[in-house]
Amino acid sequence: MKDELNKVVIYTDGACSGNPGPGGWGAILLFGKNEKAICGNNPDTTNNRMELTAVIEALKLLKVAYNVDLYTDSIYVKDGITLWIEKWKINGWKTASKLPVKNLELWLELDSLASFHNVTWYWVKAHAGNLYNQKADILARSQINK
Repeated sequence: MKDELNKVVIYTDGACSGNPGPGGWGAILLFGKNEKAICGNNPDTTNNRMELTAVIEALKLLKVAYNVDLYTDSIYVKDGITLWIEKWKINGWKTASKLPVKNLELWLELDSLASFHNVTWYWVKAHAGNLYNQKADILARSQINK
């Protein structure tokens, strides 16, 4: 029972018109039967930055440590945080190609936030009928030209 009280399910999405260009992000947080939607925008950004920002902003809302199931349709975010980030740290924040990691400041913030919680990361196929992924997508797209 205690684990369920400390559990949050999060769905995130980012969107961009042009890449770079104006972008938006959205997230749905589910606390039991409660649902919270958040969103925001950036006038000059990339899709990957919006995907990362959606996750960061959702995790920033959690003021105490939670068990988090986090769903993203971004392979970049999921693989970055679950497969690549530890190698990047070892390599001085360089990729396998010895190039600087893009969006470093966002990866650093995400790493810090994710390490505060017990996050299980999931990839969900975009535009495949998942209700909460669709809600996050609608939020993100609604912010692009604001």
